[in-house]
Amino acid sequence: MGINKFFSEIHYAVFNPLKTWAEQTPGNWNILLCSGLALLLVGGVLTYVFHKKMGEADERTTQISLKSALITLCVVILCDIIFPKEYMWQIFFLYKYSLAFLASGIYLAVRYKKDFF
Repeated sequence: MGINKFFSEIHYAVFNPLKTWAEQTPGNWNILLCSGLALLLVGGVLTYVFHKKMGEADERTTQISLKSALITLCVVILCDIIFPKEYMWQIFFLYKYSLAFLASGIYLAVRYKKDFF
């Protein structure tokens, strides 16, 4: 029971003020939506560009791609655990995949800089 209370307190402290702010005006909701779409676009482009820059698949680049996919999966699972499912689930669904692509793209960028330069 202690862990459930801990997570419910985190949800109340973090996500309830966000919900209140987003529901105040349509402009706030649009800011939340547009920032999520921007993060999704940046993460998707970053991931795509660095996958293309790595070139043909070989032993080394296959391992990098698999690690990138693992990071994406871990971020999706972590966001599934953290984000609430009772309200604003569409926005949190967008942010879940935005953060996953962004984390994967950042990993690929760091790895590309380290290995190819």
